[in-house]
Formats: sequence, C-alpha cells, structure tokens
Amino acid sequence: MNKTFIHPLADVQSTTIGSGTRIWQFVVVLSGSKIGQDCNICSHCLIENDVVVGDRVTLKSGVQLWDGLRIGSDVFIGPNASFTNDKFPRSQQRPGKFLITTIENGASIGAGAVILPGLVIGSKAMVAAGAVVTRSVPPNAIVAGNPAKIVGYVDAARRGILGGMLSKSETGATSTGVAGVSLYRMARVPDIRGNLTVGEFDRSVPFSAKRYFIVFDVPSMETRGEHAHRECHQFLICVRGSCAVVADDGTNRQEFLLDRPDIGIHLPPLVWGIQYKYSSDAVLLVFASHYYDSADYIRDYSEFRQLAGITV
Repeated sequence: MNKTFIHPLADVQSTTIGSGTRIWQFVVVLSGSKIGQDCNICSHCLIENDVVVGDRVTLKSGVQLWDGLRIGSDVFIGPNASFTNDKFPRSQQRPGKFLITTIENGASIGAGAVILPGLVIGSKAMVAAGAVVTRSVPPNAIVAGNPAKIVGYVDAARRGILGGMLSKSETGATSTGVAGVSLYRMARVPDIRGNLTVGEFDRSVPFSAKRYFIVFDVPSMETRGEHAHRECHQFLICVRGSCAVVADDGTNRQEFLLDRPDIGIHLPPLVWGIQYKYSSDAVLLVFASHYYDSADYIRDYSEFRQLAGITV
C-alpha cells in the first residue's frame, strides 16, 4: 500500500489524509480539512479547515483552498488559480457561514483562473487559464474569458459533424455518432419569387408534433437546453441565422451547426441537448412530440446518465 508522503518543510495539521497522497514543501494544511487518496499537492499551497478534497486531485503551486471548497475526485487545479468564498469581504469581519463552492469530478481549472463563491463547476468541465468564472459551469463545458463564457464542449467539437456535410441535393436523414440522433435535409424549392422549404410530420419529420416553440433574441454568450427528456422527441430547425447544437447520449457527444432553414436535427428521448453559439439574428424553431410537462425534463446530468444506463 502506498504511504502518504509529507515533506518535512510542510505544515500539515490534518490527520484525515488518504494513502498515496504527496504533500510538498511550504504547504499549509489546517486541521479540519479532509484530503483523499493519491493526491499531489505542490509547494506553496494552502488548505483551510472547511475543505474537502477527493481522490487523485492535483493542486499546482500557489493554490489556496479556502473554507467552503468541495473538490471532487480526478480534479486538476492549475498554478495560482484563485477561489473566493465571500461576496463582500471586509477586513477582520468573518461571515457566519462561507459560501460553498463545488468542483465536481474530473473538472480542470487552468492557471490563474478566478472562481467566484457559491458556484458549481460541473463534472469534466474545463476552465481556461485566466478565465473569470462568475456563473456555474455545466458538465463538460469549456469556458474562457472575462467574464467566462462557454466556447465549446469536451469531446464534442473535434468529432462534430457540421450541417454542411449533408448532401445538398438529397433530402432525408443522416445518422450521427450519437444514439438515436439524426440530421435531416428537408425539401427545398428555389423560386425567383422566394425560396421555400417544407417538412411533413411522420414523414420527413419523424413524429407527430403536439406543440412548437421559438427561441430568438438570445445573447451570443448564453446557452440554452442543458437537459434531456424522458419521453418527448424534439426536432430543431434554425430558420434564421445559426446556432450550434450539442447532442449527448451519455457516452458519445457531438456538435452540429444549424445554419440553413432546410437542415433539422432530431433529438429523441434520453439524449442530452444543448444549444449555444447563437448568431445575433438566430431564430430557432423546435417541434415537440408532447405537450409541456415539467416532470418529463431531466435537468441533472448525473441523473440523465443513470437513466440512460451509463455507470456514473
């Protein structure tokens, strides 16, 4: 069994430290903190009392974990990343309770990033170096900038299929790498008096619709969706402008560009759907197979993966 290594120049007061963890010189660990197994805590780090650190976590030099931090397992925190736990700090004025900030399993935080208090950084999310995170980050999202905004999703863009890959002459469905998800090229009729595109329910649209909704005037930095359905099918068409759609079956994730009114995407039940990168003029039309029912929505990514039969 691997033994815990504590450098003789470290000040470690906690007795709750997992086997295999390495703590290097000039690290201060206060007595109330809990640190898991096989962690690597580099020199010049500080861990306060009300802090929980999971297994296999890497803290690079210059990281301070203040009271209220909850760090999951397999998390990477780059050098000099900064956390906060008080929205309105005053010298020698301690709040009755510090805000809880949670970094979920597998997330990575780049060097010099700043994380505001009370937020959740979702599982496997990536925070770019120097980003200033002012809002919670969804699972698998990649955020950058000040204030940080979503610029991509892990394992999606590099394997994504853009709408332009579809044949411009043939209508119908093209399967994707996400279970049950297909891209559709709808019939398009050009005319000097104005073009037309058409779809028929239970034919070119693979279900009968009971409702529709339209999304428009979305600020470019905003992300919509971030949920799955238990029973409802959805069919998305960006009738004006463009937006990106991420589809995720719990194992495979791909990003698609909707940039023409004759391109649609079918999201069946138990597929996690995200829409983002809206152009300023984007108008997204969504047909749904069911009437609105809040109980049909799955808004927690871990719950979604469990319902999809994926081991979390």
